[in-house]
Order: sequence, then C-alpha cells, then structure tokens
Amino acid sequence: MIGLRFTKYFEQNNLSESDFEKLLKVFLQLLTITSGNVSESLNWMNELDRQYRLTDDKYGIGDFIEDLKKNNYIEENENRLIFKITAKAERAIRKQSLEEIFGKLKKSGRGNHKTPFSGAGDEPNSDKREYLFGDLMEQIDMTDSIRNAQINHGIEDFKLTEADLEVEERDFKAITSTVLMIDISHSMILYGEDRITPAKKVAMALSELITVKYPKDTLDIIVFGNDAWPIQIKDLPYLEVGPYHTNTVAGLQLSIDILRRRKTTNKQIFMITDGKPTCLKEGVKYYKNSFGLDRKIVNKTLDQAAICRKLGISITTFMIARDPYLQRFVREFTAINNGRAFYSSLSGLGDFIFEDYIRNRRKKVR
Repeated sequence: MIGLRFTKYFEQNNLSESDFEKLLKVFLQLLTITSGNVSESLNWMNELDRQYRLTDDKYGIGDFIEDLKKNNYIEENENRLIFKITAKAERAIRKQSLEEIFGKLKKSGRGNHKTPFSGAGDEPNSDKREYLFGDLMEQIDMTDSIRNAQINHGIEDFKLTEADLEVEERDFKAITSTVLMIDISHSMILYGEDRITPAKKVAMALSELITVKYPKDTLDIIVFGNDAWPIQIKDLPYLEVGPYHTNTVAGLQLSIDILRRRKTTNKQIFMITDGKPTCLKEGVKYYKNSFGLDRKIVNKTLDQAAICRKLGISITTFMIARDPYLQRFVREFTAINNGRAFYSSLSGLGDFIFEDYIRNRRKKVR
C-alpha cells in the first residue's frame, strides 16, 4: 500500500522576486512609518540588514540605493546631499497599502459598483424595453430591433422605425462622495503606540481603491488638530502628528462644506480618531480642555452630527480607543447622526473601513 511520507517543511520564497523587489517592500513600509524621510528609512534599512541579514555578498544596500535612483523611486536635490521620494514611489506606497489591507479584493472590469436598481448606468442587465427619447445609441439591441422590424413590416418591405427599437436596460450606478477625516492630534502617538501609521495606510489604500476601482466616486481627505484643512492624496505618505488638540467640530464643518458642493446623492464621512474632542475655535482664539469631556465642546460636536443627519450625510466613526467614557460619547454622537461606529484595534482598522465603504455604496439614497 502506498502511504504518505512526511518531511521537514522548508518555507518557499518567491523565486520570481528579485533582490531589489524584496528590499523595496521593506523600504516602502519604512517610508510610511518615517513620513517619507528617505535618509531615515535608509538608516533603518542598514540597521535591519545588520540584524537580520537582508542582503548578501552579491547584492548590498548600496546596490539597492543605486537601483532606487535608476528606477526613479528616489531622487537627489540640487546639491546631491538629500534624497526625496518621487511620484512613482508615492504611488507604489499607496498600491502596497491597498494590497496589504484589501488584498482579498476581487478585481472588477469596471470602475463602478452595482446596485439592485435599474436606471442611469453603464452595466447592461437581462431586461429589455422599448426605446425612449434620451436613450443612448449603444443601449440599442440591434439584433432584437431588426427582428422586430422584420415581424412588424415583413422582409420584402424592410424598414426600421422607432417603434421597432429595443434597448438593454442598465443597472443603476451608485456614485458616492466620501470625506475621510484623520485625527493628527498629539494623542495619536501617545503612550508609545503609533496610531498615525495605520491611519495613513488605510487612507492610502482607500484612495487607491477608489482611484482604481471606483473612478467616478470622489474622495476628499482632511486632517484635523487645532484646525482642519484638506490634503492631497500625494501628501499622505508625509503626514505627521503635530502638537495639536482635537478640534472635531472644525473637521466636521470642513467636511460638510466639501460635501455640500458635491452633486452626488450618496454622501458620507469616515472619521478616524483615537481621542475625545478637546478644542474649539472661537473667533481667533482656541477654547481647550484636555481633562475629560468638556460639555461645551461636546455639545458643539453633537450639533454637527445633527446637521449632517439633516443634510443626509452619514458619519462612520472608527474609534481607536477602548475607554468606556469615550465609547459612551461616540454612541451618543452616532445615535444623533443615525450613523455607525466601530471600536477598532489598529490591526483591524482597514477591514472595518473597506467593508463599510462597500456596504454604503450598495445603498440608493432617495
């Protein structure tokens, strides 16, 4: 009888990857952590190489740096003293974040998301109907239309009239406008825990997802500390925490202003934060209180939640904190907005945001 023979397991490395590609993955991760600081990342590469032998006698870190320049991932300044990353490297960081967080995402041939409703869209379904004024030429089913003409007028006196035309029904496409709010207050790096790097990775992955898979959607990214301001997708790798308090009201007000200008029906805010609102701006002065939940600040924050609900803007809060009193505040905030809240660990943040984004795109807001 033929049996089974067990041998020692040896991990199989990806033989198709070159030494440069293997080191590039590590380097891109370090760029995210160091906020795009090439020199610091390369210093870390040398340290990791010393401890874990990332390279060998055939290919060293010096070779890797030369390949980075040759492949246009980094470039030197005019004095050839300082390296900086290129647009190609920024895109590579976003792509790696997408693969890391949304690696199980199935590829789609179109950059839109289906809903169960028929209407304006570009994905044909099995339903057919008569031609109506305004239908596009590419919607006309020529085979069925010619058959209708033959039945209605005969083969000998063939003619094709408007009444013979039959068109393919199209699935409605839910176009969504999203604002991603990222807390960059000082608490995002307190207590020895790096919370800003996972937040950046999620933002880069989400931006890459929308750009590639849902190009008709809009994504605006804002950061908030003492104030709130918009940033570009290309700025994400360089994002750093500042010596700020948390002005959630300013972030929500800016998000509302952005979404008011969007002509889409589905509008939503994703807010990534780890702390309580601790700051308001009153004229040119700041009202701050870092001790507990200040009722004055809390009430202003809850007012913004109510405004968003009135405007049909849902807020999903991703809370990177486990404090019971903060969770009570988030529950109250969520109830007023009729939104959603997730109390996520750093490792599960990407899964939560991905699932919620896709779920929201399936809705048709009337």
